Amino acid sequence: MSVRQGRANALREALATRVVVADGAMGTMLQAQDPSMEDFEQLEGCNEVLNVTRPDIVRSVHDAYFAVGVDCVETNTFGANFAALTEYDIPERIFELSQAGARIAREAADSCATPDRPRWVLGSIGPGTKLPTLGHAAYDVLRDGFQENAAGLIAGGADALLVETSQDLLQTKAAILGAKLALTEAGVDLPVFVQVTVETTGTMLLGSEIGAALTALEP
Repeated sequence: MSVRQGRANALREALATRVVVADGAMGTMLQAQDPSMEDFEQLEGCNEVLNVTRPDIVRSVHDAYFAVGVDCVETNTFGANFAALTEYDIPERIFELSQAGARIAREAADSCATPDRPRWVLGSIGPGTKLPTLGHAAYDVLRDGFQENAAGLIAGGADALLVETSQDLLQTKAAILGAKLALTEAGVDLPVFVQVTVETTGTMLLGSEIGAALTALEP
């Protein structure tokens, strides 16, 4: 069994037997360090670029969370998907920025892990800015972008993939399928977590009730 598979299995076991604590906000922690426009490569607000230009800043966020005792950190890749990076005209950098983000988090986790206290990396797969249900972008284009996102996270050393803050079930399915395709291609078996965002009205942004969301996302 590979070291990575051992970590993934240990994460599954931990989730089944105890409370596993993950980190908190990433974006505000990065912004608090006041990165420059040069750090952003003139792409203001594209936090994922910092994985390449300022890995020290990104690493410091992971270190801060591990220092207070979390079990897992999320990669700085929430916007490393086709829809979000296309808005910055850099969709060709999905894999690069995803892999870099996972590597930084992996290094931080490994530096804190002990034989009796593993630390895990959750590969963050954000929803992007396009809702396929409303025709903002083609489903297959988004799926392929999510696959590339997940492939980079896997290559960088993520222990699990987290599809997060989903607002559109069709987008969510594109992300899940993209993640599964990437895992199959890489020949690894990692957990895939899915999180949907529910509005104060009790439904997702497009009106889906949580019961319908759970049914739609069943394997």
